[in-house]
Amino acid sequence: MNTLFALLKKNSRQYGMVIALAAAMILFGYLTGGVLFRPVNLTNLVLQNSYVLVLAIGMLLCILTGNVDLSVGSVVAFVGAVSAVMMVDCHMNSFFAMILALLVGAAIGAWQGFWIAYIKVPAFIVTLAGMLIFRGLAQVILKGQSKGPFPKVFQLLSSGYIPDPLGGLVISEKTKFHLLTIVIGLVLTGLFILSEIKKRKKQKEYNFDLLPPGIWALKITCISAVIMAFMLVFAVYRGLPNILVLLGILVAFYHFITSRTVQGRHIYALGGNMKAAKLSGVKTERVMFWVYTNMGIISALAGMVFAARLNVATPKAGQSFELDAIAACYIGGASTTGGIGTVIGAIVGGLFMGVLNNGMSIMGVSIDWQQAIKGFVLLGAVAFDLYSKARSGSEGGFSFKRLFGKN
Repeated sequence: MNTLFALLKKNSRQYGMVIALAAAMILFGYLTGGVLFRPVNLTNLVLQNSYVLVLAIGMLLCILTGNVDLSVGSVVAFVGAVSAVMMVDCHMNSFFAMILALLVGAAIGAWQGFWIAYIKVPAFIVTLAGMLIFRGLAQVILKGQSKGPFPKVFQLLSSGYIPDPLGGLVISEKTKFHLLTIVIGLVLTGLFILSEIKKRKKQKEYNFDLLPPGIWALKITCISAVIMAFMLVFAVYRGLPNILVLLGILVAFYHFITSRTVQGRHIYALGGNMKAAKLSGVKTERVMFWVYTNMGIISALAGMVFAARLNVATPKAGQSFELDAIAACYIGGASTTGGIGTVIGAIVGGLFMGVLNNGMSIMGVSIDWQQAIKGFVLLGAVAFDLYSKARSGSEGGFSFKRLFGKN
């Protein structure tokens, strides 16, 4: 037990938010009489927060460089408006229109990245200007009105579910499992166990510190059980939503980029210490440019997901999405000064906020109180980040001892 507590203390930033998410789900599951864990509610939880989770992945890269992007909500509205014009007014093929919309997002990101990386205008100013520009352009394109509905194929991006070619598993008249979802869950669980075994074997070869066998086995068992539990919940309803599959692909791709590639290490190096990174040969301007170009593409994708969910493009779309995405990253353990944070952490932070929203809505808590509580959570997460830095000796951090005048 002492080893377990020592492990949690040593990795408080990594495990803290996961434990908080589990605690929040258990708490709201109890307070809502189990409504939170109903298959239809968990599915809606994913669908309602999908665009914020998508945005959080791109926003994390911006935060890793020590900046944020305040324009993503406006880009969501602008790309939704462009998509509506292409598909509704011009009757363009949905797949072709989606590719063009992603290119529009890339152009927007490149535009902002150019000013930030090469002209050295602060990212806060550039993206604040982008917030005003693209919100205004969305109003101009839509002429202040909503435009829809979208073609059925496009709607499936956000509201569709994967088919079940295996035919399903019938337990009773009222209980039928989506068999392909269960098979995907088993495959994911198997891949997770194999990766953990491979990781432990490599750690042993390089004489790294290893978890005690009992705790290692407990960790694998718990995570495998969680994966299968969620897959069974989705399987009972209608299977995996298309947007969850897309989100899983994005998480796997960006987790690989940030943790296994040279480009990912350059982003962390840029956020950790820009001057040192530049002296080490990192082309900091190029890295910054591509980070914001990527944010534009991600924003365009989120814009299409949101428009597909509403089945209409509206100039009011995406309001406060930038704040939700930034909050998800900080709550998920990203550092306010850059250089620290993970894609998985940002997703966990976004899910934590989604559970708070969903749980409080089921309980009938007013929107005003929901906003206030989320604000307290964000403040606590950032304070915890600063406290962790101060405890580990980082410069400029907050210290409770200093606050109370103790040496």
